[in-house]
Amino acid sequence: MKAVLAEKEQKRHYPPPYLVNGVMQPNPETPERIAMLRSGAEQAGCEIVRPENYGEEPILAAHTQRYLTFLERAHERWSRIKGASEAVTPNIHPIHRHGYPASVVAQAGWHMIDASAPISTETWESAQWSAWTAAHAAELVLGGENAAYALCRPPGHHAGAETAGGFCYLSNSAIAACALHKSYDRVAILDVDLHHGNGTQDIFYERGDVLTVSIHADPVRFYPFFWGYGDETGGGAGEGCNLNLPLPRGSNDAAFMEALSQGLKKVQSFKPDALVIALGLDAFEGDPIAGLAVTTGGFARIGEAIGAALKLPTVLVQEGGYPCDDLGTNLSSFLGGYESRR
Repeated sequence: MKAVLAEKEQKRHYPPPYLVNGVMQPNPETPERIAMLRSGAEQAGCEIVRPENYGEEPILAAHTQRYLTFLERAHERWSRIKGASEAVTPNIHPIHRHGYPASVVAQAGWHMIDASAPISTETWESAQWSAWTAAHAAELVLGGENAAYALCRPPGHHAGAETAGGFCYLSNSAIAACALHKSYDRVAILDVDLHHGNGTQDIFYERGDVLTVSIHADPVRFYPFFWGYGDETGGGAGEGCNLNLPLPRGSNDAAFMEALSQGLKKVQSFKPDALVIALGLDAFEGDPIAGLAVTTGGFARIGEAIGAALKLPTVLVQEGGYPCDDLGTNLSSFLGGYESRR
């Protein structure tokens, strides 16, 4: 399998502090993640390839032009404010919105659902290359590869059509799915990250040609809190095309595999032509965010189950998974299990 990575550009983004429980804390979404994940991909036998610059076209398939303009210019505009923080961090979050404001402070509140995705000098460049990494992996699959892995950083599944949050700016999994849609009528997205993929859900919620399935820690007391419940099943043309499978905090391999079995049945019943796996590794028992308790061996079994059940053209998009000794090994374990059953 080929692994797509723009290492130099994707490393540049790193606004160290972000707001947690009212306190600025070090950001766990560090540039070091790339080296750890690259090592895991290489251990699994992946060939590392570089993405192309695809411009705005594949990104606009999932996001609005207004949002891209905000991301591109926000830090420059913010830096003109006397005494402002180093990185764009919103201090207003409107519940009810009417007109679109001109102030960058107000636009930050409009487009950023929380304070965990600050925008620094290099954020826009890194986010674009992360999106192009997903787009390139999709192009490899459209060109005949059975599967391709997109080593995306920053991650993307909390980014909505015009919102950032949860370390995410552009929805890489959605961008990959939209790219696959050029040749495949029906696409499924299976999200196995610790957190619910609320941004992905937002983008496709009223579409009947893209199925979104997410297995994650129960949001009743866990990020993203407001999305990820079992009664969110899609709207309009997308009714029945969204499935959330929340798990109690601390759930282990057995519980995850049981939910995965339900998710795989849903995907099979949808009869997709292609698949995107939103591959979070933060469900690991030793991940610093500590929400679920999947083991390294569990990731192999998750990969095996997906590979055996869904023999489809597939893009694997890296989502969460934060620095710990086993991050690369967990990726290698998943990819090895997946490849063994393809």
